[in-house]
Amino acid sequence: MTYDFAIIGGGIVGLSSALALTRRFPDAKILVLEKESRWAFHQTGHNSGVIHSGIYYQPGSYKARFARASYISLTQFCQEHGIAYEMCGKLVVARNQRELGLLDKSLEWGLASGLKVRKICADEIKEIEPHVRVPGAIHVPEAGIVSYRQVCERCAEIVAAHGGDLRLNTKVESIQQLSSGVAIQTNNGDFEAQFLVTCAGLQEDRVAQMEGAGRNMRMIPFRGDYYALKPEKRYLVKHLVYPVPNPIYPFLGVHLVRQIGGHVHIGPNAALNLSREGYNREFSLKEFTETLFFPGFMRLALKYWKEGAHELWRSFHKAAFVKAAQRFVSEIQAEDIEPAPSGIRAQIMTKDGSLIDDFLFVDGPRSVHVLNAPSPAATCSIEIGKAVAERVAERYKEP
Repeated sequence: MTYDFAIIGGGIVGLSSALALTRRFPDAKILVLEKESRWAFHQTGHNSGVIHSGIYYQPGSYKARFARASYISLTQFCQEHGIAYEMCGKLVVARNQRELGLLDKSLEWGLASGLKVRKICADEIKEIEPHVRVPGAIHVPEAGIVSYRQVCERCAEIVAAHGGDLRLNTKVESIQQLSSGVAIQTNNGDFEAQFLVTCAGLQEDRVAQMEGAGRNMRMIPFRGDYYALKPEKRYLVKHLVYPVPNPIYPFLGVHLVRQIGGHVHIGPNAALNLSREGYNREFSLKEFTETLFFPGFMRLALKYWKEGAHELWRSFHKAAFVKAAQRFVSEIQAEDIEPAPSGIRAQIMTKDGSLIDDFLFVDGPRSVHVLNAPSPAATCSIEIGKAVAERVAERYKEP
């Protein structure tokens, strides 16, 4: 069989893209290929579960626009399909007097993106988060929590119910361009499709490069470690508590996240991982050297070596995590927290050492590659899927 569309990647971005294509082209034959044994195995399955508002992102960027639109599209999807979610709101806090001035930029960006954000004082903060002791914050009501694994699994069910061919345990080994589309060789058979979409997360650069896209870029894996409050201490955090962005470092820093089900996670840090999929710090010499000798990596390392060393230190020292959490809630002690599962962020870097900040779509002759889709990609997944379907529609000719 020749498929109309083949999607590589069974995380939330790949399956949302499959869903959008199913809705845009209801008669199309759609194939989804995933190398793991279940959907949402990697980034989606290790996500903190936050529905992001878009306050941290440059107004007009994909991230800001898609996050704002997802306030409607994602919550509607959850309502229609019985997926539990809660728009509990977020505090972006200034943890000291120096950070108070940094709130203004986040407030400006939030207002420019159409969010109902406002600055609040210490007394108002106590009404929302009684145990958070900081001098000021921005209240962001359009933020919440959900299980993205459930969203992903429901997308898969819908695509399958409309005739989609969804293949687990199917790893793509090569892609060849044909006059009429693409040929995809896998460990579980060969397939042909008229149009290709790749959303392969931690492996996206490798998959895209099979078709000639993204040759000057490399996926850099950043590890995010978490701790969780023990059940008897969960009362200390009621909603989402985030730091004001560090203007000299591209990652956000430790924050406090209540999740669906009541768990409260503290984290993550952002340290270079020793392999792309090493959740237990497995070391891959091949992958580590690929990162180390990529031209842009040393430029990045030299620029952020102090911050990077601090993030790495926190990966191995519980006391450093506790100290970071105490900047929000001073009552948290080492005995109040326990290790939680880690995640790995897939971040595209260019040869000049720049980290691509926004979502990045790259078009091939008969393909769309979602080359960069870090956080808040899960929040924005339905909007990313719509954008992919729109790009496909511009070039795909129905038979």
